[in-house]
Amino acid sequence: MEHLESGLGFLIAFLKFLLEAIAVFCILLGILKTGQLVYRSKFNRNKTCFTEIRLEFGMWLVLALEFQLGADIVATSLSSTFDSLGKLGIVALIRTFLNYFLTKELESQENVKEK
Repeated sequence: MEHLESGLGFLIAFLKFLLEAIAVFCILLGILKTGQLVYRSKFNRNKTCFTEIRLEFGMWLVLALEFQLGADIVATSLSSTFDSLGKLGIVALIRTFLNYFLTKELESQENVKEK
């Protein structure tokens, strides 16, 4: 039984690491894609507006936050104390609120852009 628990612990730790790595990759990709937009807007006649650049990067941040939240959820299964579980819960709550408000901001910017 102890062998099974350590194997499961390794699997959970690996999955948490993988989700966090994907989140970092999303942020890096977002920086590159947004950088491309900024670079192209410098040489284009019809300038890409600041709102469009913000929307592009914001979408990547929302995606990264989703993966971070997934990593937090996976990590809760490893938590053995109420203290660590509470800290993890607070971090997950903060990320959820950030994600919610960032999504709302992106939706309102998208609506403004369409008008």
